[in-house]
Amino acid sequence: MKKMINHAEQVVEEMLQGVVLAHPQYVKRVEGFNVLVRANSPVAGKVGLVSGGGSGHEPSHAGYVGKGMLDGAVAGAVFTSPTPDQVYEAVRAVDGGKGVLLVIKNYTGDVMNFEMAAEMAEAEGIQVAKVVVNDDVAVENSTWTTGRRGIAGTVFVHKIAGAKAETGASLAEVQQVAEKVIANVRSMGMALSPCVVPAAGKPSFTLAENEVEIGMGIHGEPGTHRETIRSADETTAHLVEKILNDLPLSAGDEVAVMVNGLGGTPPMELYIINRKVTELLGEKEIVIAKTFVGNYMTSLEMAGFSVTVLKLDAELKALLLAPADTPAWVQY
Repeated sequence: MKKMINHAEQVVEEMLQGVVLAHPQYVKRVEGFNVLVRANSPVAGKVGLVSGGGSGHEPSHAGYVGKGMLDGAVAGAVFTSPTPDQVYEAVRAVDGGKGVLLVIKNYTGDVMNFEMAAEMAEAEGIQVAKVVVNDDVAVENSTWTTGRRGIAGTVFVHKIAGAKAETGASLAEVQQVAEKVIANVRSMGMALSPCVVPAAGKPSFTLAENEVEIGMGIHGEPGTHRETIRSADETTAHLVEKILNDLPLSAGDEVAVMVNGLGGTPPMELYIINRKVTELLGEKEIVIAKTFVGNYMTSLEMAGFSVTVLKLDAELKALLLAPADTPAWVQY
């Protein structure tokens, strides 16, 4: 194992220190906790948004803290849910008087710990609402999940719910638009190689030299099957077919597309994949309103990618394209 770290048990702490040092205009740390919040938190008169999960998915989630997206991000240990007290401190730090929405990826530990934190905050008089993202069409249940997993589609929830909150909308209205995104977003991914969790010191799974895993989760959970590696076009076509079988779309519908790298896939390959995604949607006369290509939700150094398709209406499109200013969100 080769990693550019100092001590395996200090990777999250030292990463958070580095994030704050790089982006002090965007984020500050809640002292004593693995929580980063907007530099101007709490923002009075605005619904706060908090998300998070295990570390190792950078730039998710701290990279999306800033105007127009998240107000707070909670970092658990690598691939491990943050504890309820960490989430609770994030809620307290971002509450500007209009309540806080928790955006939770559908993993058993995340759901349980975020819900416990919500109860703690509500007992203190803070109004809290929750949404659970479950965009992965690959498998219904997985190693750490009852129901579908939450993967890169979560970033679209951050963006659109965050834009809604910036308008001064109520907590119920922000929750409603987040639920609309969740109902209309689907994703699926694949892996060419595993990653190494620093504390484990060995790959999370093994693949033969000519083998890939289709439907792999962002923590190395099993997918639908393993197969001999095929071309980028063939693999992309399989993922897009699975997505479109689950997300009813008609000619003329508008969508946003995200081709997300898992950490070890070069931009060259992601753009080759995007070329095929665009071709496949074009054949069905589906209109792509906006495309995002890059590393949005990674799995350490895992090689692979996911495709996300979000069906848009006028409201979702306007909020997706609304300005945002965070360390990792590039607004083209």
